[in-house]
Amino acid sequence: MSETAATVDQQPGPAGRTVFGHPIGLTNLFGVELWERFSFYGMLTILAYYLYYSLEQGGLALPQATATGIVGAYGGLVYLSTVLGGWLADRVFGMERMVFYGGFVVMLGHIGLAVLPGLSGVGVGLVLVALGSGALKANASSLLGTLYSKGDPRCDGGFTLFYLGINLGAFIGPLITGLLQTSLGFHYGFGAAAIGMALGLIQYVVFRRNLGTAGKSAPNPLPRAAMPKAAMIGAAIVVVIVLVLLTGVITLASLPRVTTVVIALASIAYFSVMLTSPKVTAQERSRVRAFIPLFIANAAFWSLFQQIFTVLAVYSDERMDWSIFGWTAPSSWVGSEEPVWIILLSPVFAVVWTKLRERAPSTPMKFSLGVVGMGVAFLLFLAMAGGTGKSSPALAVFFILALFAVSELMLSPIGLSVTTKLAPELFRAQMMALYFFSVGIGTSMSGVLAKFYSPDHEFAYFGINGVVVIVVGLVVAALSPWIRGKMEGVH
Repeated sequence: MSETAATVDQQPGPAGRTVFGHPIGLTNLFGVELWERFSFYGMLTILAYYLYYSLEQGGLALPQATATGIVGAYGGLVYLSTVLGGWLADRVFGMERMVFYGGFVVMLGHIGLAVLPGLSGVGVGLVLVALGSGALKANASSLLGTLYSKGDPRCDGGFTLFYLGINLGAFIGPLITGLLQTSLGFHYGFGAAAIGMALGLIQYVVFRRNLGTAGKSAPNPLPRAAMPKAAMIGAAIVVVIVLVLLTGVITLASLPRVTTVVIALASIAYFSVMLTSPKVTAQERSRVRAFIPLFIANAAFWSLFQQIFTVLAVYSDERMDWSIFGWTAPSSWVGSEEPVWIILLSPVFAVVWTKLRERAPSTPMKFSLGVVGMGVAFLLFLAMAGGTGKSSPALAVFFILALFAVSELMLSPIGLSVTTKLAPELFRAQMMALYFFSVGIGTSMSGVLAKFYSPDHEFAYFGINGVVVIVVGLVVAALSPWIRGKMEGVH
């Protein structure tokens, strides 16, 4: 028996079954996340075009800056909604049921985008997709974390394989929705996203037993007497949101800035709750403090990465040459280029982290390398800055996005993994929601930053963004000893 197999036998997952040395439940979560990301990214890569293309092109003819801002703000709101999904999992339903409920709501949202016309369809569809994705994302990742003990060295490798599923969906989704959008229209693309999520739900139900008892119950259940109060608070929040939207206090143009501020304030509140809760031990409190600089670094990383769907969507449409042997590929295929590298490199990273075990770079150093790499990737666009028309070859951007992928693999699956390790026991799902808050801040910031992009100012735009993020990564490297000391035994 190999050393890996012996280790697995000592730390069994649900029902003691494993696949490739990992708990069998990984396969179900891998599949449902694949289909959810298929639907999410398939929709997201054509969303900006739907918003700013002319009426004759099947779009809604919004200003381009407003359209990219909405995409960034919407992405931020998806991650903001993870707090609701995390709270419901921790206090009411448990993580396992919330994954199913979230996927069902996502499917309804894509159906809304497919069948409802104009901005009403956008509003209904995006709200439902945001709420559903928030519930599914926080809980699928947290549920995977429960399949491993806190000291299990397989955990980073397991999350990297999970990340492979995410990117298989992210690769296939834009290819299919892009082709449907260019040949049949936007609503057919949105319909394909709905079908993808439906397939994910079917797979999840059929193989639900592979998860065993993981996440079946709420770890910190809400007392029955407190449920009416919680329902009233939830209803009040909904009323406030509706009133704000109806009175025009928040406009479409200001939405990304407002979203960024709201998520930042919510993050501060969440950190405060965890650091002051009597249910959090001293060791857990130290680990939460260690998470703060990682949270900031993660936000900086995603503020550039998520521009694939804002600035780089416009860049793809206006500046990239998509001619392939006389055929012009859809501009939305830029959303599938980076996942190709993730699919190729994820198994390599999974093997490397599993083999290196304790000899691998520490989590803070992995974060630093990922953030610096993301900044350098933006600087590579300077080689093509200042051109006119469709002068940037799709192949050149494809190789720049390879560095996006390497940086993402250094940071994102590791961030998911370390969040489950640093999470206080009674705040597991909500800690994952806090991780996604950092992604949400970065995503909404990608919409804020997109307003400053224009083909005439590419050198300044890519240069300033790249340098600022590199500095953030270097600061994390300098703080690495302090962060490791606060992590209290977590590598």
